[in-house]
Amino acid sequence: MFLTLMGSVVIAGIVGYASERSGFTRNGYLPSIIICVGGAFLFYFLRIMFGIGFGSPGLDAVISSIGALVIVPTHYRNR
Repeated sequence: MFLTLMGSVVIAGIVGYASERSGFTRNGYLPSIIICVGGAFLFYFLRIMFGIGFGSPGLDAVISSIGALVIVPTHYRNR
């Protein structure tokens, strides 16, 4: 279980870096990685507590990271 959590964090960090590098987001490298890791943590714990998931833990980490990158910056952009 611990290795799954660490793998999710690593995958989320890679997704955050890649999204910033490719131009998908314009938050900065560190904020994008932090947002992705937070989304991966949240979804990992939802998976443990409620059994919600899309398949493998790696796929869950990628989907939750992209979802967090879409939701968080656009929610606070107009403020």
